[in-house]
Amino acid sequence: MTTFASGTDTLTRDALTVLQPGFPGTTAPDWLLRRLGEGLASVGLFGRNIASPGQLSALTARLRAERDDVLVAIDEEGGDVTRLEVRTGSSFPGNHALGAVDDVELTRRVARELGRRLAQCGVNLDWAPSADVNSNPANPVIGVRSFGADTDLVARHTAAYVTGLQSAGVAACTKHFPGHGDTAVDSHHALPRIDVDASVLQARELAPFRAAVAAGTKAVMSAHILVPALDPDRPATLSHGVLTDLLRGQLDYEGLIVTDGMEMQAIAGTYGIERGSVLAIAAGADAICVGGGLADDETVRRLRDALVAAVRAGDLPEERLADAAERVRALARWTAGAAGTADGTAADGEVGLLAARRALAVTGAETFTPLTAPPYVAALTPVANIAVGDETPWGVAAELARLLPGTRTGSFAGEEAGHAALAAADGRRVVAVVRDEHRHPWMAAALDILLTARPDTIVVEMGVPQAAPRGALHIATHGAARVCGRAAAEVIAGG
Repeated sequence: MTTFASGTDTLTRDALTVLQPGFPGTTAPDWLLRRLGEGLASVGLFGRNIASPGQLSALTARLRAERDDVLVAIDEEGGDVTRLEVRTGSSFPGNHALGAVDDVELTRRVARELGRRLAQCGVNLDWAPSADVNSNPANPVIGVRSFGADTDLVARHTAAYVTGLQSAGVAACTKHFPGHGDTAVDSHHALPRIDVDASVLQARELAPFRAAVAAGTKAVMSAHILVPALDPDRPATLSHGVLTDLLRGQLDYEGLIVTDGMEMQAIAGTYGIERGSVLAIAAGADAICVGGGLADDETVRRLRDALVAAVRAGDLPEERLADAAERVRALARWTAGAAGTADGTAADGEVGLLAARRALAVTGAETFTPLTAPPYVAALTPVANIAVGDETPWGVAAELARLLPGTRTGSFAGEEAGHAALAAADGRRVVAVVRDEHRHPWMAAALDILLTARPDTIVVEMGVPQAAPRGALHIATHGAARVCGRAAAEVIAGG
């Protein structure tokens, strides 16, 4: 491919403007600062970029010294998917816990406080909330990231979340359009397919996005999913019928359309990121998210040059690229104007823990006596999906150790998990912590073994509580955030 000069011509600047790249490290690399001067308008942050609130504030200030209206985006859902607190676990329960409480004012408060903390650190675009209706219990990537399986519930909490986040001056990016809830495949690994009628999509998947549009969401993120009822050939991210005809046309959406990460295998493994990016802009996307796994200047250059080459070859209308770039700049202007909003937002620091406590579903409490001796916490640990990652701690062990010093813990998986956990407990009271028992036969079998040998075992389900409650005490937290673990530990230890 021909490499084009990185000067100040409009076409090259527009091609840079529509990119949302990530980068390695906790300081801004020189190449990123240079690209901001050449037209790049957005930067994506991930856990690898964040060490502390102070460091993050310094990083975003350095970016703004190069471009004062830069969009600084982050994948911060709260709950299981946290970048702000990637090494400690989130101070906020995720969507499923909020949906379990079903108090839209509480959801708005949680989102507002999360937005306030992001704004304090200089972040002004959040790739959240997930508006997916988790209609498929086998879904490996959405699960507790969804408010629930009921369309109306998801719609009202999506709207509340958008309103709360944006009231703190942070743009919401509602995802994953047209809905990733009815999938059994993770689009990080392959291309999921949703085979339902258009009438089902209209009534179920699209309702929360309509609510988000009505609430004024500033951005919408596309999903890398094939929905034959909408487009039999191309995934939503690359589909004119989905992004332009449906989202722009039928839903009357005027804000920014952002792609999900183009390095995900659903796109990179089928179309490649260069061709995929060209097709996405042509289909109606305005911003290309790339950086979860690809984060270097070479990637930015390749995508910029692919877009420029497509325009010059007649494969991408120049006016479409210009329109996309202008939508990015329009959002940048909104965030710059909203930057002062969070300054007047009073802290609501305990709202996350309050929500986590209210989200608990406890079975067996009437006959349960809180523990006074330190237990053994057996974490039956599934493989984490890429969106959640394996950096973030989860469970109840740390919080129980605070309340019951001497608490011990171990992590178990596979066919021998139950026997291994029993042996490791060595006579202590067992607290078995699971995540989506219904999706993992080995996990259910391990619980069978533990409960047969030790009927007094306490079970804490930190995923979607689809399996029937069992154990001397069963606590469903509806998520694995740090505050969810604390709320459960308080019940177990009577704290």
